[in-house]
Amino acid sequence: MTATETIVAGSAATRRSRRRVEPIYYLFLLPSLVLFTLAITVPGIVGIFFSFTDSIGIGSWNFIGLTNYIALFSDPAILQSYLFTFGFATATVIVVNIVAFLLAVGLTSRIRFRTGLRTIFVIPMVISGIIIAYVFNFLFSNSVPSLGQATGIGWLQESLLANPDLAWVAIVIVTAWQAIPGTLLIYIAGLLSVPGDVYEAADIDGANKRQQLWRITIPLVAGYVVINVILGFKNFLNAYDVIVGLTNGGPGTATRSIAMSIIFGFNSGDYAYQMANATIFFIVAVLISILQLSLTRGRKVFR
Repeated sequence: MTATETIVAGSAATRRSRRRVEPIYYLFLLPSLVLFTLAITVPGIVGIFFSFTDSIGIGSWNFIGLTNYIALFSDPAILQSYLFTFGFATATVIVVNIVAFLLAVGLTSRIRFRTGLRTIFVIPMVISGIIIAYVFNFLFSNSVPSLGQATGIGWLQESLLANPDLAWVAIVIVTAWQAIPGTLLIYIAGLLSVPGDVYEAADIDGANKRQQLWRITIPLVAGYVVINVILGFKNFLNAYDVIVGLTNGGPGTATRSIAMSIIFGFNSGDYAYQMANATIFFIVAVLISILQLSLTRGRKVFR
């Protein structure tokens, strides 16, 4: 065998070795794959199937084609829920990322008690969203109006949750209060990955802290910003428990999210119609996931 043939044979053997996966890995994967298929994939396919029918969840049903989907795009309640959900998610993701990033910058600087402060700021993350919502419901409904009456401040005397135009602000505040710790931890990890040598060199060159923040810190943690924005936006689209605890979708339907519309529809016998709504919502989530993958593909954190 010539040297060339030996090299080719060696390369082919290497490729076969790289392609070979130990069967034990498939065995580890099998239980999760079966459970995911039975609990998520199969119900999802069944739900999409019934979105083309007039089923109410039980009893007989008939195929009605795209009737449910056509009706969705002319239903003011559904369009309002999409408008509210996307507006709420956009406002919340902006608030959460700005506050979390500034907190992360402060908690990674040379301040006293920063370890203890990090622990305190992470506490809201471990509390259930529905509990946080009920606590803030009491504060917005009783404590804040009482404070407004005691101080004579007019706009505080009415509960924020009872105002159809401002109830969403309370939902953004509470959702951000719960979501900031998770985002904060990711930003802290990103900031700690930036070598101190970079800042020392900037100090020698005469850059002040503001210039270092804009020209060093933010560009080097841009990958973490993208991840937090996309993940946060997807999570906020699924908002449910906080809204139920604060306003239950009110006043009227002013703060009813897409998830709430789907669940309320199921409870009222609108099964097939809301399955069509859920299918559209699923497609939106898939498109956002594809956008996330395209933005983060090939992006590497600073090491």
